[in-house]
Amino acid sequence: MKKLLEAGLAEFNERGFQTVRVDDVVRRAKTSHGTFYLYFSSKDDLFRTLLRDALHDMEIITGDFPVVTRNDAGREALRSWVGQFFDTYAAHAPVLRILTSADDVNEEVYGEGLQVMFRVAEAMTQGMTAALSAASAAHPGPDQPNAVPEHAELTAVACLMMLERINYLLSVDVGLPRDEMVDRLSAIIYAAFHLS
Repeated sequence: MKKLLEAGLAEFNERGFQTVRVDDVVRRAKTSHGTFYLYFSSKDDLFRTLLRDALHDMEIITGDFPVVTRNDAGREALRSWVGQFFDTYAAHAPVLRILTSADDVNEEVYGEGLQVMFRVAEAMTQGMTAALSAASAAHPGPDQPNAVPEHAELTAVACLMMLERINYLLSVDVGLPRDEMVDRLSAIIYAAFHLS
């Protein structure tokens, strides 16, 4: 099964979803069609298995999103999480690229991925606003500089979309410098929530 999953990931990476055939996966895995069908009912089933692994790892980093405070420790916690996002995306890049090309996968599969992405955005919203919410509650006032930004959820979705697109570009070998992108995206997200 491991050989088939690795072969499927490599084939999806090289050919995309539409052009990969079970024959291609079997040939790359150096196994038989019978072995393939012991584990998977179709190419779509193989992709769903790979997607479940990717979404599981995305759920893990969702749970790891920190409470980001207005200090160096908060900036470093955010930077560390953005680095985790980059690593997770890189490990599952072919599957996540296909997922973001909704034309290639059925609506049910796309919906599963979309739900996970919304949970990531929710975690970002909570982590980025928790310290601000606490400060606002401690010092209420109309001109509170620590107030939670209006439309924080939309800000989180926009930041997540930016993260996903940059990682998409990194995964197709555009040549962006990874560490510099982690630094810049962390700074942008930090500033987007008025923490600067």
